[in-house]
Amino acid sequence: MVDKVATGIKGLDDMLRGGFPKGHVVAVIGSFGTGKTTFALQFLWQGLQNGEKAIFISLEEDEDSVKKSASTFEWDLEKHIASKELFIVQLTPEDMSTSVQRISSDLPEKIRQFGAARVAMDSVSLFSMLQEDTIKQRTSLFELARTIRSSGATSVFTAEASQTAKASRDGLVEYVADGVVYLRLHEDERTGDVKPVMQVLKMRRTDHIREMRPYAITASGIVVYPEARAN
Repeated sequence: MVDKVATGIKGLDDMLRGGFPKGHVVAVIGSFGTGKTTFALQFLWQGLQNGEKAIFISLEEDEDSVKKSASTFEWDLEKHIASKELFIVQLTPEDMSTSVQRISSDLPEKIRQFGAARVAMDSVSLFSMLQEDTIKQRTSLFELARTIRSSGATSVFTAEASQTAKASRDGLVEYVADGVVYLRLHEDERTGDVKPVMQVLKMRRTDHIREMRPYAITASGIVVYPEARAN
């Protein structure tokens, strides 16, 4: 029996037969505007509502910006920061060596000390760009995933999508992740309308719906419609 972690995303847990397997590293891959950051924050918010501790690692936004993004869905992160249930780490791409070193050396101890059950990194594509070459990118991503798995935390890594395939831009994170959730904009063949769709491309150790399903970013976060089909 695999222990499951509810994602907090209505409909997605149905597609996953209960949620992410506990301890998984899950890559959420999508293009600009598909809701990757919202997905990561919603996943952490669900954990906070369950009394779990969480860490959000941002390479794109500072803490105030992250809190403002969450507040649009009425997710009050400030109170969880104040009560030491949520820790937001901002890494600056401008200082490459320091940022990589902080992740490699500080994160394992921070997860253990903080007791985080959920971790999100937004985005792992920028983290990869901090590396000098493909070998270092792959090694650093593997070590990051290994570190979080060893802590027992369940994690979400957001990544920019390739323009030509159902893959991340650098083609790396999907190989180190236990699961891959793909977000994209889909054109309806009948109407020509463009709507967002979600597909679970990979999820180890659990059965899941593999077909594309439409979703919406609502006032309360992402909602997936698992019974609807993307035409």
